[in-house]
Amino acid sequence: MHRPASTTRSTTHRTRRLLAAALTAVTAVLVTACDSHAQKPSGSRSSADSARSSPPSPSSPSSPSSSDAPPSRPLGPDHGGEPREATGGLGEADGVVPDGVTVFDDAVPAVAELDEDLLDALRRAATAAADDHVAFHVNSGWRSRAYQDLLRREAVAEYGSEEEAARWVATAETSPHVSGDAVDLGPSDATAWLSRHGAEYGLCQIYRNEPWHYELRPEAADDGCPTMYAEPTQDPRMQQ
Repeated sequence: MHRPASTTRSTTHRTRRLLAAALTAVTAVLVTACDSHAQKPSGSRSSADSARSSPPSPSSPSSPSSSDAPPSRPLGPDHGGEPREATGGLGEADGVVPDGVTVFDDAVPAVAELDEDLLDALRRAATAAADDHVAFHVNSGWRSRAYQDLLRREAVAEYGSEEEAARWVATAETSPHVSGDAVDLGPSDATAWLSRHGAEYGLCQIYRNEPWHYELRPEAADDGCPTMYAEPTQDPRMQQ
């Protein structure tokens, strides 16, 4: 069946009008979008761009504040008798002790510069302890004033005040390490041996909070070691 020609032309005209209207609407949308983009400041960024480029906030969980950080371990040989590396330009000549040093190592100033009577007592005790398979390691002995000053400054920085630092590190003016009258020993079996036999050689632990710190008390061979101070701040020698 054939459609009349007039009907076909009418349909064609309606189709063309609809297409023209659609094209006009699309063009209007595109023009509006282009105008909006042209008016946007060149330095502006979308919120997504800002989020990607902005640094994390200091209070974010990935950046804990200093108050949330765990406290650092104590510093220096006065804090556990552990040997320390040379620092601040100081080395063995100032009393810094390498690993593995014993009371028989005369080439190491920290040992060689100890008081002669103290060193003699240490060597006699170490010889006897060797029979029990115990060795005395020197973690700190004689120290230069510069080294002691450094340890004191580190302790003040660590503990936050001169008063608190004094519980662990003496000044260069009062330290028995600077005068060669004290030694810090390890490991724990050496200090355990000395707690049982040290008095026989006049070797006494002086401070209860420093089980590694030993000094010579010759009268201890007859009378036993004197009562320990709880910490160095109770020692009258530290009050000078």
